[in-house]
Amino acid sequence: MKRFFYSASAAVIAGLMTAPAWAAQGGNNFSSIGSNIIASVRDVPGLLSGLAYLFGLVLGVTGILKVKDSVENPARTPLKDGAIRLLAGGALFALPVVFEAMQNTIGQGGGGVVAPSLAGVGFGAGRGAGGGGCGGSFGCGVTF
Repeated sequence: MKRFFYSASAAVIAGLMTAPAWAAQGGNNFSSIGSNIIASVRDVPGLLSGLAYLFGLVLGVTGILKVKDSVENPARTPLKDGAIRLLAGGALFALPVVFEAMQNTIGQGGGGVVAPSLAGVGFGAGRGAGGGGCGGSFGCGVTF
């Protein structure tokens, strides 16, 4: 165990000694660090989707096994254990679909949903059958 700590500390010291060599090569500033962070975070939703599918399947399988145990011996294993795992597995399995729906609703830019604005209202006297414009209907002159 002592030998492991010595070799680990030697690797850390060697890494720290080489750090100034690569740090001096390329202009590390806040904008390059920020762009590197943004580029690294772009793949996180795919990773979370994969993990959600994986854990959803694991919880689903263990839920089925718990329901089977409950059917075989109801006194030892309550049915709620399997049902909870099945529900949690189904929720995790559906999570990427919910994420995609939220992303499509909000949009890629994060600007949110834009409500339509009213450009103008026009009423035409003497047009149409009712004389009130567009056959007497009140909303036909509204433009968006």
